[in-house]
Amino acid sequence: MQNSPEVLAPCGSQQCVEAAVNCGCDAVYLGAQEFSARQGCANFTPRQLEEAVQYCHKNGVKVYQAINTLVFDCQMKDVAQMLKQACNIGIDGIIVQDLGIIALAKELCPDMPLHASTQMTVHTVDGVKMCERMGLRRVVAARELPLENIKKLCEVSLPIEVFVHGALCMSVSGQCYMSAMIGSRSANRGMCAQACRLPFSAAAGVGRHDLSLKDMSYFGELEKLREAGVASLKIEGRMKRPEYVAAAVHSCRQALTGKEYDEELLKNVFSRGGFTSGYLFSKTGKEMFGMRTAEDAQQSKEALPAIHELYRRPYKRFTVNMKIKAAVGEKLELTAKSGDICVTVTGDILQAADSRPTSSDEIKKCLAKLGGTAYEAGKTECVSDEAAFVSAAAVNKLRREALEELDEKRLENLTAAYTCGEFEQQKDSKRKKRRQEIRVHLNTLQQLDGEIYDMAQLIILPIGELEKMSEIGDKMCAALPRFDLGEEQTKERIQMLRHRGLKHVLATNLAHFGLCEGMAIHGGFGLNVTNSRAAKMLQTLGARDITASPELTHGQMARLQTPLPLGCIACGKMPLMLTANCPVKAFAGCKNCTKHITDRTGRKFEIACRKEHGYVEILNSDTLWLADKLSDLETLDFLDMLFFEEPPARIKQVIKAYIAGEAFTFAGNMTRGLYYRGIQ
Repeated sequence: MQNSPEVLAPCGSQQCVEAAVNCGCDAVYLGAQEFSARQGCANFTPRQLEEAVQYCHKNGVKVYQAINTLVFDCQMKDVAQMLKQACNIGIDGIIVQDLGIIALAKELCPDMPLHASTQMTVHTVDGVKMCERMGLRRVVAARELPLENIKKLCEVSLPIEVFVHGALCMSVSGQCYMSAMIGSRSANRGMCAQACRLPFSAAAGVGRHDLSLKDMSYFGELEKLREAGVASLKIEGRMKRPEYVAAAVHSCRQALTGKEYDEELLKNVFSRGGFTSGYLFSKTGKEMFGMRTAEDAQQSKEALPAIHELYRRPYKRFTVNMKIKAAVGEKLELTAKSGDICVTVTGDILQAADSRPTSSDEIKKCLAKLGGTAYEAGKTECVSDEAAFVSAAAVNKLRREALEELDEKRLENLTAAYTCGEFEQQKDSKRKKRRQEIRVHLNTLQQLDGEIYDMAQLIILPIGELEKMSEIGDKMCAALPRFDLGEEQTKERIQMLRHRGLKHVLATNLAHFGLCEGMAIHGGFGLNVTNSRAAKMLQTLGARDITASPELTHGQMARLQTPLPLGCIACGKMPLMLTANCPVKAFAGCKNCTKHITDRTGRKFEIACRKEHGYVEILNSDTLWLADKLSDLETLDFLDMLFFEEPPARIKQVIKAYIAGEAFTFAGNMTRGLYYRGIQ
């Protein structure tokens, strides 16, 4: 098919690699035993990774390695070693989330293609352009995008990779901190405990799972994605069995070539009450939600044996043309050509036949026996003097040798050679004590009064609230939408606010650095800075200062080496999820909005509605409080204080308590976040 996109398969083991290749994938993605966003699957040792690359390249299949977790400074040496190994074995591309790993790869192996993981939350044109500016070669788009937005991304020069089948997270990838906050298992570190599959209620009732989404499946819409210009069709599922991989790849390949695929079998292999394509067509709501039931599990058990047949034999992905010469007194010679690769092999000197010579048709029939290989016969030619005896064993032996040499040449041709420099360890030293500023994040303009304005060094408000001001003061900062399906309108709004005096913006996504060039750009926590190289990368993009990832401990923050001022979220209810599908709207309706969801213990998690931008934030049930621990944060330059619905009087109380270093005395539960217990 013209302009056919790549079929990209998930592989958590060598068995999955073989299943994917034998069902016709064009590429696989996998991870080593560290720094992969799927730490729960078997993954690959260094030797297994090398063998997987060789197996795939012989079959004309590319291999992308996921080094797509956030890392700490103390782990950079290990990441460098992993990058070096990837260069040595000829990995075709590295999938990355961490800006620090991007910076490190550019230092060590600048020729290695880097792909922006979906964990980087790239979902707009300017986000793709920012990835291009950083030297990335491909972007894995956010799963939540409608088809029209995908089309816009594909108009930029970088290839766009889109998830077309598999699990959906409730939160936009890269912006979920719930698993980390609940149990110190970070989704950004490949240790997600799948908190969204636990019981949560957005409406009345018990035993509800109102954060659990069905799996996505776009196999019926692949022609639309191809027409949109999508370069790669990605299947989720590195934690899944080989049978799942086989069924998904086979179905994707069938659908892509216009053939019928067995959707019922696909559901039976694995689903959560069926599939959804809600995001692709902007049809969010309760129809997108589902849980895996005992019935689903039983159907899987019954379906698995039938799937083995799908990947028992190699996929016929190559055509081979063969020409054999058989003449008495000369060596039997076979020339085989597949694509641009051509080999010639020879056998023993042929003798004249004692009785009946071997006919050309008999020789050609032997050559055509390609079962059990990835080849199918093309043009077969036999040049024979019609006097020689040619045994079937001799022809079979030459055919096997020729195909093996074709495989080896393909392996050589497809395995890239990269240069790789030496790793230079950065100095590990503690930051010096700083004079701290207070930055106040408000939800509405009504929360702001003159006293709060005077106490804070920066006042951060949503862009829509700042638009209510006729004149914008020097301390005012626009919080740009964390998920934005209307980027062009946001550009226009920013320009309008600049004319009213706006100087500061809070960048919560990489796209914002392109949107706001020339302004004072403050890097928000959603940029996930966990190491010094990431901080320096943001400086090159135009950040004036940065808020450290809330997944760092206070000690780790104190050792970050950054030329930029550094702060942290120090107070308030931390956003745990950013979701493009509001659970309260889905199950209770906006008219009956309770503004919270409830977990199985009865704790309430408030919902911050960002309806105008098409997303909501699910806030922590407990209030982060560090006022009495500020001595542990003395190396930071500023403290971010988050307020949602608190009135001005409460906001002033909290600010004054921080200035005085007081213990928590307010209603509700208090948490220290992850600043003392850390994450896995």
